[in-house]
Amino acid sequence: MATRSPSQIAMRRIQSELSDWLLDAKRPEGCHLESFEPLLSWVVVIEGPDAAPGMPNLYTGERFRLRVNFSDRYPLDPPEVFFIPPSPVHPHIYSNGHICLDILYDGDNGGWSPALTLGKVAISLRSMLASNSERKRPPGDQEYCARTCGRSPKQTRWEFEDDTV
Repeated sequence: MATRSPSQIAMRRIQSELSDWLLDAKRPEGCHLESFEPLLSWVVVIEGPDAAPGMPNLYTGERFRLRVNFSDRYPLDPPEVFFIPPSPVHPHIYSNGHICLDILYDGDNGGWSPALTLGKVAISLRSMLASNSERKRPPGDQEYCARTCGRSPKQTRWEFEDDTV
């Protein structure tokens, strides 16, 4: 969460995205805001998508809650995004809600771009769920959760090697 006041750029961008989320026509399919107070911390509900063609329907009918904390430098810095447990059982989602998805992180191997929006992140997460073929946690889930207890997922040095799920 931000420790300083957000920049004017951050506030304009967050307010613009909030306006889109409040309009049904601009909100990502299968997603809605549960809360956005204070403005820098949102809870988004993501409905489990129907599976991609040829994939099993693992999450259809389920609902997951996502915490989004915008930094004072958003959109230059990615927001902190994680599932509020219980999180989906998925090979790239830890039981503490941390998500191994490159677009959520910046740095050497992250894929964050200021051109991304929270709507695009939500679409990517629903796509990740729709293309999954097996309910299982990432290798080392319990150890990772014990080691990162109470820490932001942005403090993890992620390795993005598996693009099959």
